[in-house]
Amino acid sequence: MHRERVSENVYWFQSEVYAQVTAGVVAGPQWAVVIDTLALPEETLTVREFIEHELNVPVRYVINTHYHADHSWGNCFFPGATVVAHARCRELLEERGIPSFESAKKQNPALRQVRIILPQMTFIDGDMTLRVGKKNLILSPTFGHSHDGISVLVEEDRILFAGDAFMPVPHVVDGDVDDNIASIKHIAKLGLENIVQGHGDIILRGEIDAAVKENVNYLSAIKKAVKSVARKKNAFELLEEIKIEDCGKSRVYLGGLAEALHQSNLRALLSKAQSGKQS
Repeated sequence: MHRERVSENVYWFQSEVYAQVTAGVVAGPQWAVVIDTLALPEETLTVREFIEHELNVPVRYVINTHYHADHSWGNCFFPGATVVAHARCRELLEERGIPSFESAKKQNPALRQVRIILPQMTFIDGDMTLRVGKKNLILSPTFGHSHDGISVLVEEDRILFAGDAFMPVPHVVDGDVDDNIASIKHIAKLGLENIVQGHGDIILRGEIDAAVKENVNYLSAIKKAVKSVARKKNAFELLEEIKIEDCGKSRVYLGGLAEALHQSNLRALLSKAQSGKQS
C-alpha cells in the first residue's frame, strides 16, 4: 500500500490491490480522523496500525464519503470511533450495503471478520464541521457518483478529500451525470492545493484546472454520445463502438479498469434515457 504525507498531520493511503482506492488520515494531538476505509481488511488494519503506532493517537471519527463497500466496509476496524456520513449514506448502507455484504461474505473468506457499522452521526443539508487539533474539516455534499456523496475539505491546508465525486474516470452508474458535473465545477472554485481522489493519484494545484476540464468534458461527451444512439434499435450494441479515447480519456487509468468503467457509464446513461429518466 502506498502512503504519503500530504501536509502536516495529513496523510494519504492508496491500495495496491483494488482499483487504487484511497483513504486519508488527519491527526491532532489527542486523536485522529479517518476519511474512508479501504476495500480489504488487511489494508484497513495497516492504516489503523500506522495511526496507533506511528502517530500514537486513537481514532475518534471515521468519515464515509459514500456507502460503497471500498469506502465504508472497514468501519468495524475502528472500534469506539464515531462514524460520520451523509444521512443518505446510512440509509443506503442499510438498504443495499448489508444485503450486498451478506452475499459477498459467502464468496470471500476475507470478509468473515467484517461487520457493517452504520454511521452514527449524519447530516442532510448544508455542511458539517469537525475540529481536529488546529485543523477544520468541512464536510459538504458532492453528489453525482452516488446520491449520498460528500467531500472533506481540510480548510487550513486547502486539501480536499473528494471521495468518488472526483476520479480519473468519473463513474455515474449509481448516481447522476449532471450532479457529477455540478460537483466537479463546485470543486474547481474552492481554491485548492490538492485534490485527493477517491481512486487514483493526488491531483496537485497546477494540475487541477486541467483535471476539472477533462472530467467535465468527458461527462459531457458521454451524454452526447449516448443521445446520438439512444433512438436506434441496436443502441446497446452501438455503445461498444464508443471508445473511452473518443470521449477524452485513457484506458490505462486505474490499472486498466477505465474502459470497463466507461462502458458501464454508457449503458447506465442509455438505460436512463430509454426509460425517460435522462434528458
